[in-house]
Amino acid sequence: MSSAAAVVAMAESKSFKNCQSCGMPLSRDPRGGGTNADGSKNSTFCSHCYEGGRFTMPDITVKEMQGRVKDKLKGVGFPGFMSGLFTRKIPKLERWNKG
Repeated sequence: MSSAAAVVAMAESKSFKNCQSCGMPLSRDPRGGGTNADGSKNSTFCSHCYEGGRFTMPDITVKEMQGRVKDKLKGVGFPGFMSGLFTRKIPKLERWNKG
């Protein structure tokens, strides 16, 4: 089982409001969430992070993800300190939770 499949299998029994990779509210995903390998919607990850049953950036680290999200938030007008607040919980999301 791939690491993506293991994370998805572990998280399937839970319900999430936010992407468990980047933290984006799933309600704001223009595609309504990522997709599984069979084309069905995935309710754990957003379409930016998970497509076709695979992470779109499989080798990204949690620190890189935090930087990417901070940059995106700043790009849409969030002040730097607010982007820091929004990204501080990314390491606790299911994708990054190895425990």
